[in-house]
Amino acid sequence: METIKTSDIMRIINVMADVIIENEKPFCDLDSAAGDGDFGMSVAKGFKVLKAEWDDLSTANIGKFLRSCGMIITEHCGGASGPIWGSAFMSAAKYSAGKIELNLSEFAELMQSAVDGIQKRGGAKLGDKTLLDALIPTTESLKQSALAGSSFKEAFTIGARAAVEGAEKTKEYGATKGRASYVGDRSISYPDAGAMALGIIFTVIAEKF
Repeated sequence: METIKTSDIMRIINVMADVIIENEKPFCDLDSAAGDGDFGMSVAKGFKVLKAEWDDLSTANIGKFLRSCGMIITEHCGGASGPIWGSAFMSAAKYSAGKIELNLSEFAELMQSAVDGIQKRGGAKLGDKTLLDALIPTTESLKQSALAGSSFKEAFTIGARAAVEGAEKTKEYGATKGRASYVGDRSISYPDAGAMALGIIFTVIAEKF
């Protein structure tokens, strides 16, 4: 059975960090329609620190690596992004504690743990116009791919497509969570910046994996 190891998870997070940093301004532009326009800067701030401290991160196993990432992200990402993204990483770290490799089914459960961490922190659900509108479809897609016996490459490609489709759907409804909730239905026709960011991140990960 195909597995991914700690080094593969590191490669995935490294790509994620690069995409976030490279798209700092575009992600801010996405956020300016319904939010306060600082999403890209807030997330990039934490991931720049992550890259700067990359060589000092624990690589003993997947859980310790993700926990090291989560601590930096929680502390250094600005605004609401730190607690939300940090919760995702810390929950994923807890699931993968002591693990040095994951099969696709286990990776899907790691992603589910990230979803659970975000929901516990912010109380959002599918359809609330948040990053979960991309993350939940991706997670469900990964579970289905695992059941189908797909390769990681196939699963990541299909999962990225689910993220993009989920992000696009956020244009259809008003925001009920976060800063965008202040404008409510006026956010209709504008996508959620966090969901769109995940669509882009997952797409690049799928291309490079």
